[in-house]
Amino acid sequence: MSGSVTSVGIWDAQATCTNGSLLAAVDEIIFLKETHAFPMSSAAGRRMEGVLRAAMSRLMEELLSLRVWDGSQLEGRSGLRFALDRFSVSMTATRSLSSPALAFLTSGSMASTVRASTGEFSFNTVDELYASGGSQLPAGPDVLLDGKFPDELDLICPGSLAVLHEISLRVIRAGYTKELLQTFTNAPCDVLDRFLSILQVGCSLETYEAVNYENAEWWTAEDMIRRWILATKLVAKALVSMQMQLHAQSNGAFDRFKEDYLMAIAKRSTFILLRFADGFTSTDSPEKLVYVLEMYEVLRGAVPSLVLVFSGQLKDLVARQVEVVVAKLARALKVMAGGLVTIVRTGVSSASATTKGGVGTGVHPLTRYTMAYVELLAPHRGALDLILASTSGGAEGASSFEGLVSELIASLEPNLEELSALRGAEGGGMRHLFLANNTSFVLEHAAGLVRGDDEWAVRWEGRVVQHMAGYVEASWSPVVACLEAAAGTAKILARFNSTLEKVCSGHARCKVPDPALREALRKAVSDKVVSVYEAYLLKYPKLQKSARYTAECLAGLLSELFEGEDGDQ
Repeated sequence: MSGSVTSVGIWDAQATCTNGSLLAAVDEIIFLKETHAFPMSSAAGRRMEGVLRAAMSRLMEELLSLRVWDGSQLEGRSGLRFALDRFSVSMTATRSLSSPALAFLTSGSMASTVRASTGEFSFNTVDELYASGGSQLPAGPDVLLDGKFPDELDLICPGSLAVLHEISLRVIRAGYTKELLQTFTNAPCDVLDRFLSILQVGCSLETYEAVNYENAEWWTAEDMIRRWILATKLVAKALVSMQMQLHAQSNGAFDRFKEDYLMAIAKRSTFILLRFADGFTSTDSPEKLVYVLEMYEVLRGAVPSLVLVFSGQLKDLVARQVEVVVAKLARALKVMAGGLVTIVRTGVSSASATTKGGVGTGVHPLTRYTMAYVELLAPHRGALDLILASTSGGAEGASSFEGLVSELIASLEPNLEELSALRGAEGGGMRHLFLANNTSFVLEHAAGLVRGDDEWAVRWEGRVVQHMAGYVEASWSPVVACLEAAAGTAKILARFNSTLEKVCSGHARCKVPDPALREALRKAVSDKVVSVYEAYLLKYPKLQKSARYTAECLAGLLSELFEGEDGDQ
């Protein structure tokens, strides 16, 4: 055998031996080592050891070029390519969804009405925050998660098993098992590499960090985390299936190494995913709260099953790393929750100084913003209960999801009072209508989510009734007062018509978005005005012929109230 090993391969891509003479040469030098053909201290012995190292290096290269795992089945319409297409489509589709909360968060009116910012975050970016849609998302790109993958797919390339046996057998005979274990850390895995490509990072931990920060410049936080979630779920499921399939095979000499081999490729993939997640642990912007919360849940849910692939000290190491990242995410999330409370508490301060001509009577953007966040966070209440109860700092007074919702609503209340006061010049009626709208909106969206919910709901329902009554009294009593004169004259009726039409004209432009509240207000106004008007005409029948409205016509006029555009201002 020559003093160096040729670079020509022993096995081809189909795991077929194409260079038997080279393999025979490797066997020959191993035989010389086993039989102690030359003293190790001699020149021939040293030369033999050098050739043996070269032969083992060749076998390690063969291992790295061997295709053990077959990811080609993941292509096609039912596989990874289709999943990624669905991923891209769903990312686009979420930005055009419509729901009461999404309609607010994706509208441009927020920027012109409220400027509540804390450093990097402002309401101007809330459309990006809510584009994920939370529970409003369409079916995600997880077709591989819910379909046949991975249980019914054969992920192992059958021909590779014989090669793994041949390589392992020779490595054991030569005493190079330590070098083989080191080689496993760089062994490729077509299946896992395809899933990690969702992140658009390489499988090397060295290249990962640079690529990650480069992508961060043009990916949104949502893009990055959605990709990470999909990749993490797929990698976790794939590893469990790969382990089952590898253990089901009889691999000859490779059986001695298959656990170490699988753990090596699993460690690389797991640490890439963990380092990616760790990049979000320094985030404190409330606009990323929902995204990072989803990452936290996946890390607690999917990764523990992935940890089961490991054993011994490596299992302990991976478990500790997962715990560290989970704890760091929890601390960051509590800071974000505290920042959200601060935004709601201070959200109106600059708006009060910049808003001209008062505010509308509809549901205010700050109210919609607050309750939209409550709606987004509600599906994650279990995770938030753990986070808020177990970490320090962040949302003061909030030790649970219900506590956080209560804190947000408590921070919203004084802002609504301040905003309602901006209607002062137009009378108390508009102030009551504004508060009725916003109180009703909070009640509708927070029911069942607030600490002490039954008592809270009764209290807020009472507020809605109180503001409805205050609105009717302040806005419509002056109309009714026109008919309380002792005499029945055409002049009094004309004054009533003028006052009525002025009030109707202004209040028809007001908007009450909640159908139930709108009908209740219309009935309350009609009960107050129509009954008095009808009694007045009955008392003075001579005016009935000249009256502009019958009682029925007046009721119809009042039924058109609160359909206008004076709403979210």
